[in-house]
Amino acid sequence: MTNDFQLTTRPRRLRYHPNMRDLVRETHLNINDLVAAVFVKHGNNEQTAIASMPGFFNYTVDKLSDEINEIVALGIKAIIIFGIPEIKDHLGSDSYSDNGIVQQAIRKIKTLAPDLLIIADLCFCQYTSLGHCGVAREYNGTTIVENDKSLELLAKQAISHAKAGADIVAPSGMLDGMVRVIRKALDNEGFYKIPILSYAVKYRSAMYGPFGEAAGGSAKSGDRQTYQMDPANGNEALREAMLDIEEGADILMVKPAHTYLDIIFRLKQAYPYIPLAAYHPSGEYMMLKSAIANGSIDEKRSVMEVITSIKRAGANFIITYFAKDIARWLKES
Repeated sequence: MTNDFQLTTRPRRLRYHPNMRDLVRETHLNINDLVAAVFVKHGNNEQTAIASMPGFFNYTVDKLSDEINEIVALGIKAIIIFGIPEIKDHLGSDSYSDNGIVQQAIRKIKTLAPDLLIIADLCFCQYTSLGHCGVAREYNGTTIVENDKSLELLAKQAISHAKAGADIVAPSGMLDGMVRVIRKALDNEGFYKIPILSYAVKYRSAMYGPFGEAAGGSAKSGDRQTYQMDPANGNEALREAMLDIEEGADILMVKPAHTYLDIIFRLKQAYPYIPLAAYHPSGEYMMLKSAIANGSIDEKRSVMEVITSIKRAGANFIITYFAKDIARWLKES
């Protein structure tokens, strides 16, 4: 007896036409997913290369025009600003001065590109003499961050940035109660519509090194283990996010991103109704840049793969130092 039925094995992957891959692709990266970083400093007519982050510069306010115009021309809709003060002091007073470096930059950028969304990073590390994320003091050889005093000044930071024209404020210090205090301060000043993007899940990571040099925000003594998260902890991320949501956070953030894809995924599953940002920090940026420079990996393919993986994990948008590169590649394709 013969069997006329012949089983044909078909490929599981769709290979029929290149465009079919785009039709069925589960994750699409686009320009609207990107937030670019801008570094500003006091001074005049200066554009200083950042040695620890090739391709990046510290701009004085009067030199911002070319950078902002390029970002806008690429189609990037949002930036985050980091300031390098002229003088540091115990209280980080430049951070909440109405004439502080970030406040000056915000006003300037709003004249250059009124529709560009500006995220103002709120912290003390680059503004204080001890380089911590809050106001700190040394006691018996130990550096202690004064949480409540820091919150009082953090509220002043938020108000001064909002007055300057910031569209979103982003407290990054992982201080207890920071979202609640900032929300109350903004509301009391009439800034009801200013959202809070909270660095709700920020790990005490080794991936921040190049940024510390770029912004001058490295801790001068002690470390940040008392207020940033242990890289070994995952469940703690859910608790931290829940607390910030209860305090009034509008958007959550995970930092770092590439080395914490599991955390991004878990947060998005736990709180699908809350927008989620991810920060691809300087150390992750420089690992890729180093491998690209020595020819180990292809630049475009590797960067696109990493950033797409962050979105695939659940991020709604991504702060990345590759934002301009990715925008160019997306426009080319």
